[in-house]
Amino acid sequence: MGLALDWSRVAHQASFEATLVERAHDYYRRDHDASLMWEPSGHDFLSPCIAEADLMRRCMGRHDFGEWLERFMPFIPITDEKDWLAPVQVSDPADPKLAHLDGLNLSRAWMLDGIASGLSPDDPRLTSIRAASLSHRETALASITGQHYEGTHWLGSFVTYLMTERGIE
Repeated sequence: MGLALDWSRVAHQASFEATLVERAHDYYRRDHDASLMWEPSGHDFLSPCIAEADLMRRCMGRHDFGEWLERFMPFIPITDEKDWLAPVQVSDPADPKLAHLDGLNLSRAWMLDGIASGLSPDDPRLTSIRAASLSHRETALASITGQHYEGTHWLGSFVTYLMTERGIE
């Protein structure tokens, strides 16, 4: 939904944007206590919980989003800890399913950047969120070598989204 919402804003599709924002609030506004313990599976390329948080960042004001995130992800540290969300290490980049985990690291990085952009500049969680984003970014970019078709035929689009900060307003 986050990518669709970004498109609706760039394409000036106000009706579609309004529908997406309304649905996001209907589906997710009351969510709390997300758990990352079931993520990732062996082939995820998006984190459902982090994607939800990044979507809600797009649909809420800074203050409301900060409060919502505290209920949704109360485990985000208020120190510069990056290990609260460690990047996934891909054991075999030639494996088509495992290559998705490089995409997971990339999407986590851009979503964490987005989440950080939606918080108040003095929010104590920013340091940890930015540290985790940087760790995911570095791990993912180092793994993109062009040697394996399994990832290179699609990871470039994720790299572009991350590097251009397209989802951050």
